[in-house]
Amino acid sequence: MPEARSASFISGSRREYVSTTNACKMCMPLGAALAFRGVEGSVPFLHGSQGCATYMRRYLISHFREPMDIASSSLGEKHAVYGGGPNLKLGLMNVANKYGARLIGIATTCLTETIGDDVPLILKEFKRETGANFDGQKGPYLVFASTPSYSGTHKDGFLAATRALLAQVAAKKPGSRHEVGVFPGLVSPADIRYLKEILSDFGLSGTIVPDISDPLDAPAAEEYQRIPPGGTPIAEIESLGRARAFVDLGRLVKGRRSPAEVLKERFGLKTYHLGLPIGLRETDRFFEALSEISGSPIPEKHLLERGRLIDAMVDAHKYLFGQKVVVYGEEDLVVGLTSFLAEIGARPVLCATGDRQKDFPDAISQVTNDILPEPPRVAVGVDFYGIAGLCEELSPDIFLGHSKGYHLARKMGLPLVRVGFPIHDRFGAQRIMHLGYRGALALLDRLVNAIIERRQETSSVGYTYI
Repeated sequence: MPEARSASFISGSRREYVSTTNACKMCMPLGAALAFRGVEGSVPFLHGSQGCATYMRRYLISHFREPMDIASSSLGEKHAVYGGGPNLKLGLMNVANKYGARLIGIATTCLTETIGDDVPLILKEFKRETGANFDGQKGPYLVFASTPSYSGTHKDGFLAATRALLAQVAAKKPGSRHEVGVFPGLVSPADIRYLKEILSDFGLSGTIVPDISDPLDAPAAEEYQRIPPGGTPIAEIESLGRARAFVDLGRLVKGRRSPAEVLKERFGLKTYHLGLPIGLRETDRFFEALSEISGSPIPEKHLLERGRLIDAMVDAHKYLFGQKVVVYGEEDLVVGLTSFLAEIGARPVLCATGDRQKDFPDAISQVTNDILPEPPRVAVGVDFYGIAGLCEELSPDIFLGHSKGYHLARKMGLPLVRVGFPIHDRFGAQRIMHLGYRGALALLDRLVNAIIERRQETSSVGYTYI
């Protein structure tokens, strides 16, 4: 049998080794399940083995600290031979009847992609056999996304599910018109609540797809709810064709990956492709776009927050200047964080992602070329084995990323400031803010305090005044 190999691509060069050790990514179906959970009345459904749904449910619960039901077609050995169609049909009927779902988001796994189940055909047969109207009227929408686990990352699965929602549900229907559709990507519930606040301050009615802010950061309920309230209302997705404009957040979310392009092709509306609004420059561009869409100036409230951020950047410069940072995680988040690090005087020495987006190095260059005297190293499709090897050369001062980098940071005796997804070894991950002037200020405080704390711990005198 040929030896299995995975490859790491670092700044354009290729280095191969025999296994992936602590991957810097998660799988596509996990991201799809997360996106589907952000729709009102929706139940994520994985077409594959029970183990996939159980693992992903536990993984998401650990980060968000909220219940997370994921239905499964529960395939076994015989289905790998005879196909999983009967199990998928039975599972869909059970979810429709027992949960009362308004939308069932179906994502494939490596098993069903490998055996070649034709899910669109199975769904067509299911609708014909049941005689039910599974189109969002008499029965739930059935929304399908192809998400083979071995093909991409959790971000790819998240985008695939978002595109499927828009392609299969959105239409130019009558009803309340929301002026702007915003597709924020994989950000925290706190970030989404902040985005809603910003839109409201501009006087814009907006539809955010998907919206995990309530389902995955909910108030305490007296009784267990099979489908938690909240999420993007289906009626708003249905009427997105009547919006004034669409906004994609993420420099690498474009072309075939872009949710907004799905709608632009159908409805011909104006589309804005922006970076994740992290830090000063990227947030400025986001606010300028909203000002153009709304025809209103940037609200004074946000100009004051911008001013406070600049003041804090001046105060923090003596602590952050020249600090060598390793930043890793989902690629658009890494680009945004790198832009912010360059603005505050830190020195990002390595930008790493488990994705293999070919445009990732160019995106890093775009946000650093006019600020940093020396470009950071870029690692694409890398795991933490590869990141560790690069860190031996780069001698960083601090890590910025999710919990999967903890063991490396601990081994090197360096602080890790946790951002993004997943965060399993700290409390409150769902409330971490990354976006806007407000998120940048919170992140700035955390970075400075992590550096000060390490200096205190390694000081011979343990000073108490800074």
